Amino acid sequence: MYEGIVLHDQDRKQKTENYMAMKYQQGTVYLCGQKVKMWYGKYLIYGKDQDGKEVRRHRNIRVCPKANTPKWKAEQLLREIILKEAGASVSPRTLLADDSVTFRWFVTERYIPMRQGKWSPAYRKTNNYQIEHYLVSQFGDLPLRRLDEFGIQIWLNGLADKGYSQAVVRQCFTNIRAITHLAKKQKFLAEDPGEDVTMPQTKPVEKPVLSREQILALIGAIEDVQDLCLLQVGIFCGLRASEIMGLQWKSWTGEALVPHGTAYEGQFYNGRLKTRQSKAPIPVPEQVRPVIETWRQICTDTLPDALMFPTFGRGERKGQAVPRWGKNYFRWRIRPVARKVGIPDHLITFQVMRRTLGTDMQKHGTLKDAQGMLRHASIKTTGDVYMQAIEQSVLDAVNSRTAAVLKGWTAPVATMGLKGRNVKGPEAIRRSSAKLVEEVAVSY
Repeated sequence: MYEGIVLHDQDRKQKTENYMAMKYQQGTVYLCGQKVKMWYGKYLIYGKDQDGKEVRRHRNIRVCPKANTPKWKAEQLLREIILKEAGASVSPRTLLADDSVTFRWFVTERYIPMRQGKWSPAYRKTNNYQIEHYLVSQFGDLPLRRLDEFGIQIWLNGLADKGYSQAVVRQCFTNIRAITHLAKKQKFLAEDPGEDVTMPQTKPVEKPVLSREQILALIGAIEDVQDLCLLQVGIFCGLRASEIMGLQWKSWTGEALVPHGTAYEGQFYNGRLKTRQSKAPIPVPEQVRPVIETWRQICTDTLPDALMFPTFGRGERKGQAVPRWGKNYFRWRIRPVARKVGIPDHLITFQVMRRTLGTDMQKHGTLKDAQGMLRHASIKTTGDVYMQAIEQSVLDAVNSRTAAVLKGWTAPVATMGLKGRNVKGPEAIRRSSAKLVEEVAVSY
């Protein structure tokens, strides 16, 4: 009968022994070879003989080529081999951190692989950059076990003193605490050095909003019905950029918009939304509905799965209907118009439009109405007030706010068309949309 693990390369004498799980060990690496240098590793195998006495034997294995592999990496690979051969008897979480387990290694090999599955494509890109640019560049070569509360707090205070924005410092604060918490949970650290770290004071964050006069000047200067429709959805419905660019015609119910996916950097992600609350129908003010219907009559492809605000791909996707890039759309279509009426570029973003809606809603409804309209997961994002959401109240509030902004102004949609666009035939767009849907279906 065997007890624990049986390692290969056993001779006849070994077959008379009962092997048990290997005790914790790191092993040793060494170089060998004349023409091609290789890292080899050696460690011990523990077992019991027929009399029940513990015996141990040395084992030597080839780990990896020396080229482009430093010693610390070879040591790490050897430990993983030992843990793998130990199977369930030795858990990787019992791995004690030594000076070769650096902050960079833990972040790239443990933290990001475990956490990024929950991140959206947009958040994954920005958060990976934040971690690499701020955290890894500062602590990357530091042994993980030498990371302490004092060093983390001084680093965060330094970011604030250098004038970094609250958003950057808070993201670093959140990430470092999440990393150290996971390191302790996985037994790489005995204590969590980030547990008692505090968020330092940062410079005030500007949160600009659009005034009523600026909104009227902007939408009054638009001459393209698609641009007007997209802008009014952003200004009066408060959708996020990824939600607007991912809207399909099946999202429009005649009274509300229901997101079925999001778009980021020209790619459509079917069924992927930021939170569960993001799936809630978005009331469309009565004053905006005729603009959407007018754009629907002009749009060449209104099939259910077709995008409401498509553009045409380039390169490998040439001729296909693809989602817009929000930054490019504002840069080339909206900001040139905004400059003519004196509106600064930094005010022409979906975030500013969303913030403007949330700010104005306080005058026309409750905080809970604002939360329902913006679909925040927690009312703390909108305000520390807890009430029951009333759908009719949300619609009344958004109607009141829209009427207040558009008082005395009517969209000239009857006389508007498409300006500055390369309009393709409906059959070409339908074929492109169908091809896009097939590619999305295959990807999922």
